[in-house]
Amino acid sequence: MSDLIHTDHRIFVSYIDKSRQYYAAQGYTNPYRWAYHQDAPFAPLRKPLVEARIGLVTTASIVDGEVEPAPFSVPKVVFSAPTDPAPEGLYTMHRSWDKVATHTDDLDSYLPIHRLQEAAAARRIGSLSPRYYGAPTEYSQRKTNEIDAPEIRRLCREDGVDAALLVAL
Repeated sequence: MSDLIHTDHRIFVSYIDKSRQYYAAQGYTNPYRWAYHQDAPFAPLRKPLVEARIGLVTTASIVDGEVEPAPFSVPKVVFSAPTDPAPEGLYTMHRSWDKVATHTDDLDSYLPIHRLQEAAAARRIGSLSPRYYGAPTEYSQRKTNEIDAPEIRRLCREDGVDAALLVAL
């Protein structure tokens, strides 16, 4: 009999355990804890979608120049950039996604600016915010909750955003 196990279904992989192993390998000594929010900061949309300004938030990054950044060197700070013209692409190689089975060559697969511009032109949404926003992926839930999320909210409010769409890698 073969030592291999044959099965018709996927074998369970614990994302929490994998995350803890990953961050421990990065030198973090406090075990990863899955984010949990009893009172999530979500609210019903106050106006019809056809009248709403939509903001777009990504976990991809902007990097200067054509040179591949060194591992872990991409700044983990909130940023904003114009939606018009849309960027040709963003830096995604520092994010975790299946780089064998897929790619991020299509901007709209992870930052659907063109699709939202089309939705605005077709009057399915009111408008797209004049800027899109970058939210760094952080180990620190405290930094995300106390620094990065409030900054994204501030930028969205500055641009009159009624609803934000987070497209995370």
